Amino acid sequence: MIDPHEEVAPMQRMPPLVVHIVRQFSPSRGGLEDVVSNLCGQLMRQGWRVRVVTLDRLFRNPAVHLPASEMIGGIEVVRIPWRGSSRYPLAPAVLNHIADADLVHVHAIDFFYDFVALTRFMHRKPLLATTHGGFFHTPKYARLKTLWFHTATRLSGLAYDALIACSQSDAAMFRQIAGSRLRLIENGVDIEKYADASSSKPTRRLVTVGRFSDNKRLDRLLDVLADLRSRCSDWQLDIIGTPSDLSTDALRAMIDQRALFEAATIHVGVDEDEVREIFGRASLFISASEYEGFGLVAVEAMSAGLIPVLHHNAAYQALAARHRCIAVTDFARPAEGAAAIEAALARLQSNPLMRDEAKAAAGGYGWARVREAHMSLYRDVLQSRKPRTL
Repeated sequence: MIDPHEEVAPMQRMPPLVVHIVRQFSPSRGGLEDVVSNLCGQLMRQGWRVRVVTLDRLFRNPAVHLPASEMIGGIEVVRIPWRGSSRYPLAPAVLNHIADADLVHVHAIDFFYDFVALTRFMHRKPLLATTHGGFFHTPKYARLKTLWFHTATRLSGLAYDALIACSQSDAAMFRQIAGSRLRLIENGVDIEKYADASSSKPTRRLVTVGRFSDNKRLDRLLDVLADLRSRCSDWQLDIIGTPSDLSTDALRAMIDQRALFEAATIHVGVDEDEVREIFGRASLFISASEYEGFGLVAVEAMSAGLIPVLHHNAAYQALAARHRCIAVTDFARPAEGAAAIEAALARLQSNPLMRDEAKAAAGGYGWARVREAHMSLYRDVLQSRKPRTL
């Protein structure tokens, strides 16, 4: 028999479950995947429960079906089937895996962003979305994309409790459709994995990192390398990444067409230790990417002490405005790009402390700040959705 006067301990409430929805995840590698993985790890260390829902096939290898569920680094990963184009993969089974969520966090503006918004009347979950550059990564179909952004993307956005812009350039873009519901939380960067990895002495060796895709404009990097070598044959370029809409064979053909087979080296699927080793031979990081949501890889390079020379897209210009060690140029003009690279090396040679300046600048993007900003927003959204008592 229960004593009515006995003090009863309160029931232990389970920590909130945040379901992160992202189109590609491990074993796929890239900036978006790294951000989601790091955010989940940070949240778990603070006691939150997390789940990642993603697609069951990688865009670069769609014939292979991945396991339906898996634990990766302590993260529960659920994979669902999809059909259609990799640009807008259709995967309605996502709803089967958010029923027990306290909050749903969608990463990137794609099918998931629209579908979870459209079906909110069914699942009734608090919703957040992070922009990750939207879908303006290339100038292709620019008018259609702009029309879609101001209609479908704006309409879907009304279902979200908040939209998170991961860069200053994204904030400027999405504020047009989200207004006061926009929150700026710039991407966190793992600044430890490549810390201080670059060559301690200035060298004519360049490195670039990223998917082999059209918007990264590796062709322009190779044109610039050819221009550099016409001035000094010592210049070398390491290209680190994984195939995407540009295959390794196609990239190798581009190198051969420019007679750069002795100057440009491709590294596919290398692990972090190998990346550190490659960074250890280089002094400059270069990127001709036409569009970036934030510029995460550039910040990782800075943490290694590499000096970035970047194409003048909006995200890179925003980074350069904050950090003197970054140079921006127009990689569409090989001579101009080559001159910017030579100037960056000359500055490093005359001022070796630039390397320390780059590392210090990267330190401001550590995950502690980003984690706290996300948790604060999560709590605000969850609190606002609690039933009010009289």
